[in-house]
Amino acid sequence: MVLAPHVRSADAAPRKAFYAKPYVQVLAAIALGIALGYFYPGIGESVKPLGDAFIKLVKMIIAPVIFLTIATGIAGMNDLHKVGRVAGKAMVYFLTFSTLALIVGLVVANVVQPGAGLNIDPASLDVQAVNPYAAKAHEQSVTGFLMNIIPSTIVGAFAQGDILQVLFFSVLFGIALAMVGETGKPVVSLLQALIAPIFKLVSLLMKAAPIGAFGAMAFTTGKYGIGSIVNLAMLVATFYFTAFLFVFGVLGAVCRYNGFSIFSLLRYIKEELLLVLATSSSEAALPSLMEKMEKAGAKRSVVGLVIPTGYSFNLDGTNIYMTLAALFIAQATNTDLSISDQVLLLLVAMLSSKGAAGVTGAGFITLAATLAVVPSVPVAGMALILGVDRFMSECRALTNVVGNAVASLVVARWEGELDQAQMKAAFCGHRFAGH
Repeated sequence: MVLAPHVRSADAAPRKAFYAKPYVQVLAAIALGIALGYFYPGIGESVKPLGDAFIKLVKMIIAPVIFLTIATGIAGMNDLHKVGRVAGKAMVYFLTFSTLALIVGLVVANVVQPGAGLNIDPASLDVQAVNPYAAKAHEQSVTGFLMNIIPSTIVGAFAQGDILQVLFFSVLFGIALAMVGETGKPVVSLLQALIAPIFKLVSLLMKAAPIGAFGAMAFTTGKYGIGSIVNLAMLVATFYFTAFLFVFGVLGAVCRYNGFSIFSLLRYIKEELLLVLATSSSEAALPSLMEKMEKAGAKRSVVGLVIPTGYSFNLDGTNIYMTLAALFIAQATNTDLSISDQVLLLLVAMLSSKGAAGVTGAGFITLAATLAVVPSVPVAGMALILGVDRFMSECRALTNVVGNAVASLVVARWEGELDQAQMKAAFCGHRFAGH
């Protein structure tokens, strides 16, 4: 009797040792970072450059990833009307779910009332720490934001690493390449050849993720301490609960309707989510998230348009935070808000969340911009949440990333550009044939 040798299934991804899995390494680094920051706060604060350096490394690669993905994706489209159609569908999705996120935050804040009973006099608050954010908020306007999408120079867009400017140029360049036809083929071939080494570079940079996560968590715990969260625990707990409700309730229903499970998606992007949790920066996950969504069966042209645009226009976590934080400040300072005040707050938040997109500390700045327009709520009340804002930024960024991952798959399905079999294989941890 001859025994056939055991052959590993061709489409199964090779199993890594437990400790070699990226998410295990990042989890271990987060735990070590928290321990160092808690027991040795001074040393914890001093390792901040490790986290900063990792985020800089990732930001360095974002512009070429967006440019190559979008330019080759659009250049390969036979129907250029599809570009406008994808962008239009993405914007409808973004507007719908951003508004839903604002409404969910408003409803939960009214039901739970996290700020009730604090009885704080706005005049007793130290507004000095809030002033820089309020000043930045005044600089923001919808016109200024739209004008800033157009780069002064092509090189400038890449040099500054402005996502929307790079996106704007990439779309135009991709359309131009598609329009010149055969003449542009050598350029398209060159860009397609560049994709492999650029994404290899992304995977190399991601090997430094545990070091970045360790530095970022050690600094956060060392500087702010776990104790600083206790005073405002009700607000933080309410925000995490609301984000959880939005992801598993609203986005979960959207996923189910579109033929996949939110749990499968979260399991698939767990490395990216842990990275965001550690660094509080959703940009840290942008390059690898785009690569993963493409591997999950969404067409490159759709992923390239939806995810980078979503990073500015589809900020579900930031929107939940804005209405929740504004109502918390109103409740804590005993400021009564009528239904019309709350509707005004909602409308202003819808606009200001787009106006400050891509700005560092966008969540806090958009909140300042919103409160400045709604006179009933004291802007000084922002000093109340400044201390715990850092602890809520992780959840904001996580919700934003999950929202954009869902958006890319949903818009791809609407366009008939989602390979369901490839998505199921990717979610199960298998490599799809030909990939």
